[in-house]
Amino acid sequence: MAMSTGGGSADDTPMSDINTTPLVDVMLVLLIIFLIAIPVVIQTVPLELPKVAYEPTQTKPENVLLSITGNGGQCQVAWGQTPVTHQELLDRGVSKLKGVVDRLGANITPDDIPEVHIRGDVNTPYRCVGGAVYTMQMAGFIKVGFISEPPPGTTVARQ
Repeated sequence: MAMSTGGGSADDTPMSDINTTPLVDVMLVLLIIFLIAIPVVIQTVPLELPKVAYEPTQTKPENVLLSITGNGGQCQVAWGQTPVTHQELLDRGVSKLKGVVDRLGANITPDDIPEVHIRGDVNTPYRCVGGAVYTMQMAGFIKVGFISEPPPGTTVARQ
């Protein structure tokens, strides 16, 4: 690096120019360090997350609607509007599927099996919702879904 002393001019005023070369050198070194360090810090599994679009639910009369709340640590499940216990939920689910199988016989397809739609209160513990899902799967239901309310201002995908 060279240093300029002003060149012997008549006015001996100091130079006000700043030498930016050391600053640029430091910035380039920091840039290289960050380019090397960022991939090490961010370790992710490559995923393709689903594109969320709210679809209106097609409710069929044969579908089962469960409402689940959890007040004070107690799980409360209602089949339609009727409160049920865990065993009653299992028994009702088995009898509902048995009725569908008896009605359709050997011509039953997965589309003929009713769905379970669960409406869970936002303050309900997961164990209450998980228990209802497990019970309905034990009864033989294939499709178990959740009914939710989209946030205000979101659009609904219509087909």
